[in-house]
Amino acid sequence: MNASGPVIGIDLGGTKILARAVDPADPVTPLAEQRADTPRSGGGDVLESMAAVVDDLDRMLVAGGHEAAVAIGVGAPGLVTSSGVLRFAPNIAGDAELAVAEQMGALTGRPVAVDNDATFATLAEWQRGAGRGSDNLVMVTLGTGIGAGLVVGGRIQRGANGFAGELGHVVIDPNGPPCPCGRRGCWERYASGSGMGRLARDAAESGRAERVLALAGGDPEAVRGEHVAVALTEADPGAVALVDEFAWWVALGLANLVATLDSDRLIIGGGLATLGSALLEPVRRHFATLVLGAGHRPEVQIVLAELGPSAGAIGAATAAAGMVGGA
Repeated sequence: MNASGPVIGIDLGGTKILARAVDPADPVTPLAEQRADTPRSGGGDVLESMAAVVDDLDRMLVAGGHEAAVAIGVGAPGLVTSSGVLRFAPNIAGDAELAVAEQMGALTGRPVAVDNDATFATLAEWQRGAGRGSDNLVMVTLGTGIGAGLVVGGRIQRGANGFAGELGHVVIDPNGPPCPCGRRGCWERYASGSGMGRLARDAAESGRAERVLALAGGDPEAVRGEHVAVALTEADPGAVALVDEFAWWVALGLANLVATLDSDRLIIGGGLATLGSALLEPVRRHFATLVLGAGHRPEVQIVLAELGPSAGAIGAATAAAGMVGGA
């Protein structure tokens, strides 16, 4: 065990909290793991829930012969300042101007590192996963919304205020569907899990997704991305066409990123990455037709994340270890 003791990494999501206690020398392998639902009320209830998860992990650590955790990292979905304040979180109710670092520190009695959840996931993939060997990459996490992290010139980019990487809220259609952020036509309205659900409902209503509609009980309004995934495993033509349409929207955003940053590697993570090659291959195919100067630039690698849904917690734990002189 590292002399500094275990640390805890927390990935705060719109629907769930994932937390892992790890040895700082090996943040990928958990000593203990805990999950909880994210309170719908947001605000202080979210902090209390995370603190309760920390207590649970401490008990699990001690029962396993370890000491309690010495530091905590929290990845939060939204605009996080360099001082650990969650300024705005469109996918978590009430979480605006929430001093996560300060208040979690008070609740747990330990130092707390806070950053955007996708930034932490990018840190983990860059150091220990699919990003190894690249100094210029973008990771996008396709979940309920879209998160992203940027590595440029061998450094994580956080921007002037810590807000860099909110790529899901780049507007690609000003007349598009409303977004929880208050605007219309954000990229994540098309290329996230909720975006896939919207595309699938449209297809079901127009008779282009009969199997998906059947899996949803025949109600177009009940169609979700999960129904598309199930139909895809059955090689349903309607589901395959839906994923191809969805992949075009993913590729459009990725092509815009490469035009801006000239990245040499793009990492796709988040829940939708579990679709594997069924998503990756059409994204690559569409990207080749959308990226600027496709025939005149070196190939851009598009790969799946390697660390799965734990990447955010791994990155958060890595940051926590850095606060106490760990790995």
